[in-house]
Amino acid sequence: MNDKDIIKELYSRYWEYMINKDADGLRALMADDYYLMHMTGVRQSRETFLSGLLDGTFNDFSAEHDLTEVHINGDTATLTGRSRVTAAVYGGKSRAWRLQGNFTLRKENNNWKFTSSRASTY
Repeated sequence: MNDKDIIKELYSRYWEYMINKDADGLRALMADDYYLMHMTGVRQSRETFLSGLLDGTFNDFSAEHDLTEVHINGDTATLTGRSRVTAAVYGGKSRAWRLQGNFTLRKENNNWKFTSSRASTY
């Protein structure tokens, strides 16, 4: 499998782990300095984000991927993923979202790790 395919697989695993609330799985995909920028403009560290996943602030139920686009530049990469997600966030009702994630990645010890993501809609 080439690096682009590996990164695309990481995106699929990211959503699988989100749906299953698998914080350890997600942590394994993320660099220590990972952060998420929500569409609300709130920036969260890896551990703060994972705490929100586990405490029910973020509840993802399904994700169907429409686009996974990867660009690699040496030991860094970007991924744009577009997915139709069913989720309930911040105590709201479950609804369908068309989410775009703009991710950055870095190769660490021969493994690709997410370093950031920025969420928006499409």
